[in-house]
Amino acid sequence: MIRSVVFDVGETLVDETREYGTWADWLGVPRHTFISIFGATIAQGKDYREAFQVFKPGFDLAEEREARAAAGKPETYGEDDLYPDVRPALSALREQGVWVGIVGNQTLRSGKILRSLDLPTDFIATSDDWGIEKPKVAFFEKVAEVSPGEPHEIVYVGDRLDNDLAPAKKAGMRTAFIQRGPWGWIQRDAPEVADLSDWKIHDLNELPKITAAENG
Repeated sequence: MIRSVVFDVGETLVDETREYGTWADWLGVPRHTFISIFGATIAQGKDYREAFQVFKPGFDLAEEREARAAAGKPETYGEDDLYPDVRPALSALREQGVWVGIVGNQTLRSGKILRSLDLPTDFIATSDDWGIEKPKVAFFEKVAEVSPGEPHEIVYVGDRLDNDLAPAKKAGMRTAFIQRGPWGWIQRDAPEVADLSDWKIHDLNELPKITAAENG
């Protein structure tokens, strides 16, 4: 039985095209160039933050976020950045009586934005709220703690093997890999996808059908 479905944020619920475009602007490089380096960094299996180092050696993401905010250009997103399947999928899950949570590696600011969107969820938290980041085991232990059901009754939905599927599986959860965003497309044919995901989906609206079938 599936009692809870918990979602990652970036590229699972939120299309980050605008966010990375504004980072390119902040660094003073063409957006196409930045995105190309970003994708190449992921494809090489490196930490995505290394892409920033190409353009600005010594780049510190936390410091640059503060600098952007101080300059009146903070990272932000809104309703228009949500993937179109988000609201209908989350609503359909809740109509089935499935508990819906959103927990990802996000800042306090991002958490405030998520809550302001009034999404059809039962719970929203970020890594900054908890002081724990994915892929640490403690993060997913916390997810299991706040979500109804035993770990095997919880499905974690994400686009990344390293940050989402692998640690969620290690915590005893079931997983759904969504093929979208840079990680989703670059890693789509990796053998680990089959090993680490219970389901591979292309649209969040596939999830209510999965839960309905699993829960009879």
